[in-house]
Amino acid sequence: MSKLTASDNAGPVFRVDKFLVPPESLDAFVGQMRHVHTLLDDLPGCRQRRVLTQTAGAGKFNVVTMIEWASAADLARALSVMPARFAKEGFDPKDFVKRLGITADLGIYHPA
Repeated sequence: MSKLTASDNAGPVFRVDKFLVPPESLDAFVGQMRHVHTLLDDLPGCRQRRVLTQTAGAGKFNVVTMIEWASAADLARALSVMPARFAKEGFDPKDFVKRLGITADLGIYHPA
């Protein structure tokens, strides 16, 4: 995935992450994602956030998280702040995903 650039600051940017979560891990995963999203509420530029679970369709991923940021700079700031917040709580996202047997597809999107 490419890095954010100054030209990305022209408008909103979206962090969209898709997850394939085993049924036995779904409750724990969704609960943790909801908690993580509440940590974003006080960060500048966080316009909206959602944790979505699939209820119909044949898609591979059954959980999607979406966060709208006012700009790429706001997203970059959040990406630099969150590791310290996770460390303070003793939360390791990579270990969490691995331990629960989750497959992730993480991405940054712009309006088409």
